[in-house]
Amino acid sequence: MSKLNFITLFFIVSNLKDSVAYYVDKLSFEIWYTGPDDDPYWAMVGRGPVSIMLKAIADDVKPIPNHTRHEWAPWDAYISVEDPDALFEEFSSAGVTFKKPIHDNSDGLRGFEVSDADGYVLFFGTPKG
Repeated sequence: MSKLNFITLFFIVSNLKDSVAYYVDKLSFEIWYTGPDDDPYWAMVGRGPVSIMLKAIADDVKPIPNHTRHEWAPWDAYISVEDPDALFEEFSSAGVTFKKPIHDNSDGLRGFEVSDADGYVLFFGTPKG
């Protein structure tokens, strides 16, 4: 069986510049690609092995975060981290606003939630243990 290497999230965004700025300025992601050069409408940002593709489609194609469709789908991404408490402190120092601060949830996970510029919710955490 062939080995899988990684998965990249793909979010439709309202404004590419605002979305890229959030991930770079607040969450310390790096810009891996923006294009096309003459009129950028998509980008890839990443931090370590985690990457996210961001694409502005058209003015009438809006982001649809999971939580806007159903309350039982609160996250758009789960990002596994070794030490969610340390990352929470790093993000706090960077002025990140949290949807939910560091906590132990009912699914047996320890972590926190942030909402990006388009309302996508990312949970950064790890199984309690």
